[in-house]
Amino acid sequence: QVQLVESGGGLVQAGGSLRLSCAPSGSIFRVGVMGWYRQAPGKQRELVARVTSGGSTNYADSVKGRFTISRDDAKNTVYLQMNSLKPEDTAVYYCNADIMYHGVVAGRGTQVTVSS
Repeated sequence: QVQLVESGGGLVQAGGSLRLSCAPSGSIFRVGVMGWYRQAPGKQRELVARVTSGGSTNYADSVKGRFTISRDDAKNTVYLQMNSLKPEDTAVYYCNADIMYHGVVAGRGTQVTVSS
């Protein structure tokens, strides 16, 4: 069973930066769309950013210009560079990937807390 493992979360002051990473725990053949979602307390999970195998990206309006998603296909890893963080970015961030022969797989999440 393939799992996705996120890293890079933590506590940061408003205006600061964090870089999240996500990679599969085992060997996989091919990965399609990869993305990041987040869920704040009392709110529904929302899409933050996604990147296709061809490199096309899309972002939630709330993070455009501040966050950048990227992928390294040699490592099957997806990254989320988060700059100019705001307290409203506080949430658990989940990685998500469409993995060949495994379907859509989600990670367990990493906490991001932005203090004002």
